[in-house]
Amino acid sequence: MCLFTETDNAVIQFACKQKTKSSTIKLNRTMSKEIFVAFATQKGGIGKSTVTALAASYLHNVKGYNVAVVDCDDPQHSIHGLREHETALIGRSIYFKALACDHFRKIKKNAYPVIKSNAVNALDDAERMIAAEVVKPDVVFFDMPGTLRSNGVIKTLSQMDYIFTPLSADRFVVESTLKFVTMFRDRLMTTGQAKTKGLHLFWTMVDGRERNDLYGIY
Repeated sequence: MCLFTETDNAVIQFACKQKTKSSTIKLNRTMSKEIFVAFATQKGGIGKSTVTALAASYLHNVKGYNVAVVDCDDPQHSIHGLREHETALIGRSIYFKALACDHFRKIKKNAYPVIKSNAVNALDDAERMIAAEVVKPDVVFFDMPGTLRSNGVIKTLSQMDYIFTPLSADRFVVESTLKFVTMFRDRLMTTGQAKTKGLHLFWTMVDGRERNDLYGIY
């Protein structure tokens, strides 16, 4: 437990010292009306990419918003890889082509764009993507790497309008997540270095066999 805590603190200290010189975009971005949203946590393997894809698909296909996704989770790029797989599947099958055409005809829009990037270049790539899109996105989702050690993570997160942090009912995950959100709130949000309006935690990987009061205690 002592080693875990020391390692966690070292990661947070490292993240706070990250340089921003690798991006040409100025901090405190002044883009128009797009809302920047990130699903981020200090721990990997907790469902960030899955929730990002679900949220983007729901807002775009069901609720009628225009969205875009910047897949910064380098080198996995699972969301971008999924989009490539879907595109190839549709391209090989007349049946899936018909389904896709019928779907896009019903919602009266194309599929939302998914671009591959990394935490260092995410803001610049998002800016170029928005400028190139004829239909501007209402919401741009950023799927972040699973560790603060990745270069550029803190810089990119500081430009998000909203950050959502998943956590599971595991002691180490909870303590690590609380360290991350506390650091971000105290060192960046309250000091005005981040433009983030909201930082929200939510439960994921909920085990139905667990007592409900356990989550309340956490």
